[in-house]
Amino acid sequence: MKALFVNGSPRKNWNTAKLLESAMKGASESGAETELIHLYDYKYKGCVSCFACKLKNKNFDGICVYRDELRPVLEKAFNSDIIIMGSPIYFSFVTGMMRSFIERLLFPVMTYSTDSNGQLIKNVDKKICTGSIYTMNASENIAAKIGYNELLAANDAAFKRVLGYNESLCVYETLQFSDYSRYECNMFDGNQRLERNKTIFPEDLRKAYEFGQRLVKKASE
Repeated sequence: MKALFVNGSPRKNWNTAKLLESAMKGASESGAETELIHLYDYKYKGCVSCFACKLKNKNFDGICVYRDELRPVLEKAFNSDIIIMGSPIYFSFVTGMMRSFIERLLFPVMTYSTDSNGQLIKNVDKKICTGSIYTMNASENIAAKIGYNELLAANDAAFKRVLGYNESLCVYETLQFSDYSRYECNMFDGNQRLERNKTIFPEDLRKAYEFGQRLVKKASE
């Protein structure tokens, strides 16, 4: 069983990456073959609306035909049993790199047609167990008030609709700086964030580990 972990953060050693590494450990110890990819290592675009994936009478494998550095990543993702993606939340959504990855992964699988039961007709009958890890400055209460739950649920629903399964893990009030005194950031209590990182973030890492385990179990069903 193959599990691909996709880091949509520009940082390779901070909150999102650490959570993905913990989830990857959980998946690996549950028997999955794992790999971690950092999207910021690649140069690529989002969907360019060529619609090659929507042509009639095509011989198409479900992988975006646009040739750039993301193509090999999409091939790995498409040939995985599990994809776990991690991204910080920027202006209410995932990073631009992650958004572009999502567009290029999901859009080619679907068509604009439905069957007699109203179900989406797909270019390929592909099922992948997917998971999303979201990190953010906001507290759980603030995230709910400003609508993050609905926005991120829509993202999760797209994965479930196109690839068959998705669940998510939200991690709140993450550590943004190692030294808050250097930055204009009086919206945050730096000492509180540092203390939270010591006391609460280890629990978040445990949840991520179990998240990885759980998705391996789900993919095995």
